[in-house]
Amino acid sequence: MVIAAWLGLLIGLAVMSQAVKTSYDNSLTLPGTGSGSAQELLRSVPAQAGDADQIVWRVSRGSVRDRAIEQRMSAMLARVSHLPEVASVASPYRPGAAVQVSSDGRTAYATINFTKTSDNLDKADINRVVAVAAAAREPGLAVELGGLAISHAEEESLSSASAIGIGAAAVILLFAFGSLLAMALPIVTAVAGVGSGLLLVGPLSHVMPVNGIAPILGALIGLGVGVDYALFVVTRYRRGLQSGLDPERSAVQALNTSGRAVLFAGGTVCIALLGLLTVGVGFIDGLAVPAAITVVCTVTAAVTLLPALFGVLGVRVLSRRQRVRLRTGGPFDAESRGGLGTWARWSRTVQRFPAVLAAAGLALVIVISAPVLHLRLGFADNSNDPTSSTTYKAYEMLAKGFGPGFNGPLFLVAQTQSAADRAALGRLDRALAAVPGVAAVQAGPAPVRTLPAAVRAVPAAGRPLPAGGPAVQVTQVLPTTAPEAQATSALISRLRNTVIPRYTHGTTIKVYIGGATATFDDLAAVTSAKLPWLLATIVGFSSLLLLLAFRSLLIPAITAVLNLLSAAAAFGVLTAFFQWGWGTRAFGLGAPSPVEGYMPELVLAILFGLSMDYQVFLVSRMAEEWSHSRDNARSVLVGQNQTARVITAAAMIMIAVFIAFVFMGQVNVAELGIGLAAAVALDAFVLRTVLVPAVMHLGGRANWWLPRWLDRRLPHLAIEPPTDEQPAPVPESARA
Repeated sequence: MVIAAWLGLLIGLAVMSQAVKTSYDNSLTLPGTGSGSAQELLRSVPAQAGDADQIVWRVSRGSVRDRAIEQRMSAMLARVSHLPEVASVASPYRPGAAVQVSSDGRTAYATINFTKTSDNLDKADINRVVAVAAAAREPGLAVELGGLAISHAEEESLSSASAIGIGAAAVILLFAFGSLLAMALPIVTAVAGVGSGLLLVGPLSHVMPVNGIAPILGALIGLGVGVDYALFVVTRYRRGLQSGLDPERSAVQALNTSGRAVLFAGGTVCIALLGLLTVGVGFIDGLAVPAAITVVCTVTAAVTLLPALFGVLGVRVLSRRQRVRLRTGGPFDAESRGGLGTWARWSRTVQRFPAVLAAAGLALVIVISAPVLHLRLGFADNSNDPTSSTTYKAYEMLAKGFGPGFNGPLFLVAQTQSAADRAALGRLDRALAAVPGVAAVQAGPAPVRTLPAAVRAVPAAGRPLPAGGPAVQVTQVLPTTAPEAQATSALISRLRNTVIPRYTHGTTIKVYIGGATATFDDLAAVTSAKLPWLLATIVGFSSLLLLLAFRSLLIPAITAVLNLLSAAAAFGVLTAFFQWGWGTRAFGLGAPSPVEGYMPELVLAILFGLSMDYQVFLVSRMAEEWSHSRDNARSVLVGQNQTARVITAAAMIMIAVFIAFVFMGQVNVAELGIGLAAAVALDAFVLRTVLVPAVMHLGGRANWWLPRWLDRRLPHLAIEPPTDEQPAPVPESARA
């Protein structure tokens, strides 16, 4: 009945999702910032509903105005203008469009206005535009395309990345379990959970603004935690079968122990993700809520669908050799034999040298964290696309023809109230050309531009408002440097803090800097300012939950400190990999670039949730043993020994899933994948196997201390309630 209910649920959600479709909102507005104020002034200016992309061409000799070139390209543009979902095409050959041709006459571009935003366009329609434009190429004439819609069409599909991640997880599970059926259980459970979560994104997008990369983020997190949660439950179920329990009792025990831990771990992930709402940026909210919904669905699948599958498969979840041994030799404890010998010996080593190993592990994490001191937030433009992509080639052609700053113009949006204001604006416009870092200044209506990444600013275009009210005027400023360059950010600060105040002092004029580059610069500043509040929220709630679960003051403190160290190490890896460029070329991610401005919040929220998973599964097993023996050394030894294998297997699965998403070709998704993969690797192989057990050995009985007055006042939250199991035997290889 449960399996049938899940099948019915998935079919119903698929039908509903197909009926309502998705309505993504990639706009990025930051109220209270300079770019946000600029966008507010421009809201009354009509703009096309869809994205504006570019077709760029360059001749190796001669000019783009040569008659043959003009005829060939004009014919191509005419064909593009009649393609589905194309609203209009602005040709450089029309009257008054000389600015669309470079000063040397060798490069030109046309603007394609689509009827929808990039994430709501069918890839087939975008590919038709690409095909028609590419057909105009000939020797000596290069034709490329750039913009959000074109970038979207070039991305690897979500299904491809998911398939790679699932395939890698299946291989690891097969080695871990030695059984095809046992391997299939976590995969089926995770796919059902993630599938239901992603199918809910469509209806959700009609209720709240949801960003176009939300399904990617949901799949990335959902597959990682979904497989892991099912793995923990399946492992406990198999242990029960091996100890002689019948399938029903084994399933009950698995759900009453590991199932409770899954609920607790999933809750901490959701709390961490929903903590992102404290940042107060709608774009981030549209990522956090869908991701949290996907995690809820994976947890639900792990505690409902998975036990139902146990009821179907029974003892066949064990390998053939294990079933034969169970029939012929009776119950056995697999964890004290063979496969865990290495971990048993290691757990004993940690017990013997806790101070030395804790110091070594701490030193390693600090060394890996060192690059974070040089972290720079910003955004990656199309120069970070694979060099073989048409978006990268279009970016380079525009930079060569019109200057590096052409790909990220700044828009000075001014609201004038009087003739004195207009005179002051005129003086400012004339002075801008002499500011260091400014390549060109163009006053008047500015062309519609879109962001070069996964978010889109309100189109920067302007013209006077109706007579009788304040006037809005726009000045376009082209920097001499690329959009992602630090010099461009410095130019924005110089204009805001020095140049604009000098020429507007004593007037009523308001001048704000907008555009994609300024918006991302403000996003980095906003998120950096909100980061302490996010950390306080996540750490506070996580510590409270651990306090309630383990009745300890020391365990939440250890967890908070180590999770912060893990986060610092993750950003150290991100800084070296992307900002310093140590790994971008190897993964086809283009040149070095600053870390996306919204990445700290996302990585921290997800990382704290995932780190809590492993901490809960490790410490809950220790707490279970402590409840039986009241021996701290034994509890830590048994807890580490009996969870090390499954935690490291789960970590390898997560790492494989996260790395798979790197190959989608999106820098922001790659940053999430690399950052989380590095964090999980450190968490599982350094923190949970070295630092946590070493520190808990050093802590002794203080690990489990809680003042009696506080214990009486706190509600009880049991993750691993006492069971009928006897205290776990300490493996021979781990005994002194």
